[in-house]
Amino acid sequence: MSKYVLALDQGTTGSRSIIFDKNFDIIDLEHEETKLIYPKPGWVEQDPIEIWESQMYVTRQLINRMHLEGDSIAAIGITNQRETTIVWNKNTGKPLYNAIVWQDRRTTNICNKMKNDGLSEAVRQKTGLVIDAYFSATKLHWILENVTGAREKAEKGELLFGTVDSWLLWNLTGGKLHITDFSNASRTMLFNIKNLQWDKELVDYFDIPVNMLPKVVNSSEVYGKTIQGLITKEEIPIAGIAGDQQAALFGQTCFETGMVKNTYGTGCFMLLNTGNDIVESKNGLITTIAWGINGQITYAVEGSVFVAGAAIQWLRDGLELFRNAAETEKLAYEVEDNAGVYVVPAFTGLGAPYWNMEARGAIFGLSRGANYKHIIRATLESIAYQTKDVLDAMTQDTGIELAQLFVDGGASANNYLLQYQADILNMNVIRPQNIESTAVGAAYLAALATGFTDIDRILSIREIDKNFTPNMQEDERKQRYNAWLKAVHSCMEFTP
Repeated sequence: MSKYVLALDQGTTGSRSIIFDKNFDIIDLEHEETKLIYPKPGWVEQDPIEIWESQMYVTRQLINRMHLEGDSIAAIGITNQRETTIVWNKNTGKPLYNAIVWQDRRTTNICNKMKNDGLSEAVRQKTGLVIDAYFSATKLHWILENVTGAREKAEKGELLFGTVDSWLLWNLTGGKLHITDFSNASRTMLFNIKNLQWDKELVDYFDIPVNMLPKVVNSSEVYGKTIQGLITKEEIPIAGIAGDQQAALFGQTCFETGMVKNTYGTGCFMLLNTGNDIVESKNGLITTIAWGINGQITYAVEGSVFVAGAAIQWLRDGLELFRNAAETEKLAYEVEDNAGVYVVPAFTGLGAPYWNMEARGAIFGLSRGANYKHIIRATLESIAYQTKDVLDAMTQDTGIELAQLFVDGGASANNYLLQYQADILNMNVIRPQNIESTAVGAAYLAALATGFTDIDRILSIREIDKNFTPNMQEDERKQRYNAWLKAVHSCMEFTP
């Protein structure tokens, strides 16, 4: 009788494997960091072999430490860094080039050409995305055009393209499966989210041989099994796939239209479930597929904040104001207010809903009475303000009056931040007992496909750690948020 579900969580900076029990409590986990490679300014790569081997290493370490046999694991769910692009030889299994990471900006010129060719509206209508180097299509095109022999091999049918989920699945099954799920496909800028097909016009525009592309499947179904002896002596079913932010939405049990989650990591990623409706944003958000189950597609709108937890890291490493990020909660509570200080952490420009790449970070409102604790407090508050910017855009786009915000990610452990978030949104902010929402989302998807659990049980076992309720007067809320908006616009207007 199977007791566990195994989640493989392959992120930008590391690979993790987590074992969940029937109640989806974490029994044990293993983590290993992976390296990022910076060949030129703006270029970000990873070694696909290291991605695969690190994921296998942490999985085997975990399995061996727990002395697990294959029949004790009901299924494997996979969640992954999105948009990162890998091309490999289907005969040898060797990557043709390093993985080009989602952060990579080398294809900005290709994106500018697309805009000049008048493709912006077509891309938005077909894929729900904005034209940006962030997504996979231009990265794949770059490899075909710039790696010696790539195009010739591709046209002979020797090469395969995939995001990290596809690469892991192909290796887990010994090359039997070349697939991706709806959520990952929707991040490539090649997939039509309306007819659920690789879009011929876009595939032709990038001159991509269609036989390179993976088959697109549901986010929850039994796809196949691991090779015998790879992880355990027995084969293990692989039954769930979702990109990391969509997996977090599922892990937060945001199954109903109008439910929204925010992940507080290096940046913030907010997704709002829009159900069967494709909502076209007029306020700087993107439309994406949340997941596909039994052929039924659930859509979402997404907004990205570039700098959230990274601002706290800057205070720690750049200004050396404290040693450990966990100290910021205590330090923020040691002052009565922010002393009129506002921090705009636009270190890499501003993301949604502003999309201003020229903006730069600034600290406003300094007086002689301000000290380092006020700056720390104001930096935490900046994360809450940026979240409100995105949430307001979502409300305007969808017409949905949001009732509560589900939160996860490392910075969600900070009680000061979440209380201020509730205050500035005038909305309940709910932190689950298990903030590993990404991995648990992958586990849920795999467990559903194999009958290990069902939706009712998932909802019944979900535990809330804390519900933060708003405790700020409306006049004060408006005054503080208006001051934030003034600071943001000053950053956008500033030119050195």
